[in-house]
Amino acid sequence: MPEKKSKKTGIIAGAIILILVIYLVISFNGLVKKDEKVNLQWNEVQNAYQRRLNLIPNLVNVVKGVSEFEQTTLEEIAAARAKATSVNVSANTVSPDAFNNQAAAQDELAAATNNLIIRIEKYPTLKGTAAYSGLQTQLEGTERRIKVARKDFNEAINDYNKSIRSFPTNLLAGMFGFSEKTGFRSDAGADKTIEIKF
Repeated sequence: MPEKKSKKTGIIAGAIILILVIYLVISFNGLVKKDEKVNLQWNEVQNAYQRRLNLIPNLVNVVKGVSEFEQTTLEEIAAARAKATSVNVSANTVSPDAFNNQAAAQDELAAATNNLIIRIEKYPTLKGTAAYSGLQTQLEGTERRIKVARKDFNEAINDYNKSIRSFPTNLLAGMFGFSEKTGFRSDAGADKTIEIKF
């Protein structure tokens, strides 16, 4: 009889351990998946920024076709683009300061581009060209992509943070070094993100 009880206790203990191991594996893999989702969404933000960086020189080249166009405006855009290109944040080094610095450089580029577009109003022949119209459409689409990519990035971070803060997953997260992440936050008075407008 004691042997049966001991065998039964061993089976129960083994089942509990097996359930715990399965829970740990599923929870760990879930955290890894959510962490990778954050990285993927950050890469989408970078992709949208890169699209903007690639379109701006095309816009400048179309505008250069008007010989009397203000050279200082074009130089401002070139400087802002160079600055935005120099600030690069990889998915492995995502931090609030890093992506806020990149967002500031991108916003500076958008502001310089807006300045260019405002000045284009003086050149109706330029506004009517097919090249300019095509670039205008592409830049508008890019601005929407940037907004969506930033929103999706914040949602991925929110989902990840909820997981690592929920009990009992928070114990596992602490053991394996999953730490809380921060998404895009606006500075005081920055509720109106600069975007390129036509």
